Amino acid sequence: MPSSGYSLRAHAIESLVRIKRPDVPWRVVVRNTAAVVLPLAVGLGTGHPQVGLGVAAGALNTMFSDQPGPYRQRMRQLLLASLAAGTASLLGFLIGGHLLPILLATAAFGFCGGLLVVFGTDTARVGMTSMILLVITAATPMPLAQAASASVLIVCGGLLLALFSLAAWPLQRYWPERQILATVYTGLAKQATQPSQDNADAPALTDAMTTLQHTLLGRHRSHGRAMEAFGVLLELAERMRLEFVAMGELDAENDVYRKFREQAAEVLSGIATALEEGETPTQAARTLQRLQACETEIDGTQPSAGMNRHVHALTGQLSAAVRNADWAGSRGELRAGAAETQLPKALRSGSGVATLRANLTVHSVAFCHAVRTAVCLTAALWISRLLGLPHGYWLPMTAAIVLRPDFAATFNFGLLRMLGTVAGLVITTVLLHVTPDQPWAHLLLLAILCMTFRYLASAHYGIAVAALTGTVVILLSFDGVNSGVAVMDRVINTTLGCSMALLAYVAWPTWERGRARAALAKMLEGYADYLAALAQPAQRTAHRETRTAARTRRSNAQASIERMRAEPATPPELLKVARALFANGNRLARTAMTLEALIDDNDSLPEQVETGNFIELVANTLRAIADALREQRMPADLPDLRALQQTLVVLLLMSENRAGADLLTRISDRLVDNVNTLAHVVQQSVTTSDGQRLRSHPGKPTQAT
Repeated sequence: MPSSGYSLRAHAIESLVRIKRPDVPWRVVVRNTAAVVLPLAVGLGTGHPQVGLGVAAGALNTMFSDQPGPYRQRMRQLLLASLAAGTASLLGFLIGGHLLPILLATAAFGFCGGLLVVFGTDTARVGMTSMILLVITAATPMPLAQAASASVLIVCGGLLLALFSLAAWPLQRYWPERQILATVYTGLAKQATQPSQDNADAPALTDAMTTLQHTLLGRHRSHGRAMEAFGVLLELAERMRLEFVAMGELDAENDVYRKFREQAAEVLSGIATALEEGETPTQAARTLQRLQACETEIDGTQPSAGMNRHVHALTGQLSAAVRNADWAGSRGELRAGAAETQLPKALRSGSGVATLRANLTVHSVAFCHAVRTAVCLTAALWISRLLGLPHGYWLPMTAAIVLRPDFAATFNFGLLRMLGTVAGLVITTVLLHVTPDQPWAHLLLLAILCMTFRYLASAHYGIAVAALTGTVVILLSFDGVNSGVAVMDRVINTTLGCSMALLAYVAWPTWERGRARAALAKMLEGYADYLAALAQPAQRTAHRETRTAARTRRSNAQASIERMRAEPATPPELLKVARALFANGNRLARTAMTLEALIDDNDSLPEQVETGNFIELVANTLRAIADALREQRMPADLPDLRALQQTLVVLLLMSENRAGADLLTRISDRLVDNVNTLAHVVQQSVTTSDGQRLRSHPGKPTQAT
């Protein structure tokens, strides 16, 4: 296999030095830390430290289930995590002293917990928590009565954390919804001031719009009058996003248009601020008046009839957004009705049983990960018992945390966990040496380390692990475990656990390079479905559904490329092709969104029948290119789109709707260029692959010959 230029050293250095911006709000950090520290403080103060430790351990293990989202979703996730932690703990306490039963239980928890990745990160985190608590509690077997009491304490820790997380529900019922809406409207304001973007980039707010749809329309959404206003704001955000993309495709450097965009950005920023604070958008309403005056000025000059359509559409949408922002929230009153909006089909979760059944195959990444996790976790526990390692539960615990479905994540987590653990042990030993040997001092240090861990966990895992290591060491010191004695035990077990996790992945890898073409082909098919829906201008619901589906498939393709980039031995030609297809797919997405904006801004398209037929033909051509990409063959029998587009242009020249015809001419030209470029990239990828096969097997004919 040809070299990909992959450098393990460069990958390791990137993992060590790359620090992302922390995204955990301080209120979350404080309440999660309080759920860990306060029970311990109360336990020490009342002479029941073991009770405090049990509750604190339960809160610490369920901490990361406190994720952003609607209150209903957060409550469900925290309750599920708490119950799973209690069940795993009870089982570990009861059978931990019997080798064969605990090995079988570990294998079962490893497989089931690994398979939960099919339901997303939050659910997979519940599975990981269960595995961790099973192997930890198995180290201290107890009789039934004591095991039940200890497990209840762990559940109570999770419930306490849930109580802190949901405490503001009665006072700020719609806070999560308002915050994600504010994020999207802030992004729209930025998009308004930056019209000239690289067309190869994904359209702005791709991930934020998906998150917003899940929050407002998902199964755990709230219900009430304010939610109707939120739904209207969601639809308006989608429409304004399309308008801004369409304006970016036109000549928008005129001073009067620049002034309009700046004022539109001020209105959007004012709406975002009002949503964040739950107040009336007074400032946005004032700016809206200036925007409407600017609209009148544009009507007087009329530098571009096509651009003016987008100006009028945006002005109306901004006016509606200001009104609905005033009605949104628990303190507002919705004075206009809105039809119930459903989550797009692309984002709806199917039957959980059907999803699991579909992944019970060796061709599924989730199934392979589940088997790897079960084998690795069981082997780690068996080795720790066989060798009689002190604090041996750290070995399987580390393996459960480090082993991930893809190579890059497993390598990164393993490397950062080893280094973070060593750094954390050293730093904590120094801190304990220089601080007073008093419970209050240790509690204060515990709170600082726990806050650091929670705040930086998504920014730099290595630094977070160092803080977590210190947190655990101090917790164990309250249980009588000498921190100095445990240092080398933890280093040895952590190193072994990380090594076993990486070895388990290498022993049965699921390399992304074998799936990247399929992900890119699905992305192109998503664009084809979107274009086919646009060929039917009256099917507005289908436009939204297929646009969302295409956005989801683009995100999946991007994630596949990123995973493939971080894998060793990825062919450079494949990575180059994948990046080219993704970049040109983004150009196609922008063109399609511009077309949708044109459809929405016009009662009917010029030469509607002929235009619809042309767009449908473009969609079918794109499907043929996607099939060729998936099957690694040359695209066959593709129509001459350029000749057909020129024929359409001749018809458009005779249209009475000159502004619409000019825009459609520009859009159809870009569509043909986008699709022909994608076809060329696929053809080049097949030619390159055939050349490699010819060099590897001289004299053996290829499909292209």
